[in-house]
Amino acid sequence: MTRRFRLAVKRGFDVAVSCVLLLLLSPVMAVVALVVRLDSPGPALFRQERTGRGGVTFSILKFRSMVRGAERSGPVMSMSDARVTTTGRVLRRTSLDELPQLLNVLRGEMSLVGPRPLLPGTTRATEARRLEMRPGVTSLVEVSNPHLLSWDERMQVDVSYVEEWSLWLDLRILVRTIPVVFTRKDILDTPRDKAKEVDPR
Repeated sequence: MTRRFRLAVKRGFDVAVSCVLLLLLSPVMAVVALVVRLDSPGPALFRQERTGRGGVTFSILKFRSMVRGAERSGPVMSMSDARVTTTGRVLRRTSLDELPQLLNVLRGEMSLVGPRPLLPGTTRATEARRLEMRPGVTSLVEVSNPHLLSWDERMQVDVSYVEEWSLWLDLRILVRTIPVVFTRKDILDTPRDKAKEVDPR
């Protein structure tokens, strides 16, 4: 199979699985949205610009885990940060805050598996290959003990994923993601300092 054909299969798999999961999980997502709204004022969903395939930005969707406008005060460095809501702590520890990203997958902005979706302006020119594929809900980094890796090492894992990508690799990552969801060590994912990086675009 050519790479183009395999990528088409990957996209078809993304659409099929995201549709099924959205249907099956819609009751759960409705309950989570209601609890988020009841826990603190503001919308149930949090939107943030991220860099997608080819350097094109898109709005990533998550269930809001912090008080409204918390991102303006900088990244959260501790789960005891007062900006993290009670519901938000549970959502982050269980990865339930990530469920709305299935909509990003369905819209073609993300894939089930791919490089990490980063903030605009935080990808170095030497890491530009990671932008050749759609960012993923899960990634090779996620199943590679990310809490033990530096930022540079995480980015190189993303590049390696793009260079070595196969449908079989995606399947292995999806299977390995299941236990990671229940034993997450990397609940806090402090972003790379944009001021020190140059966007390859």
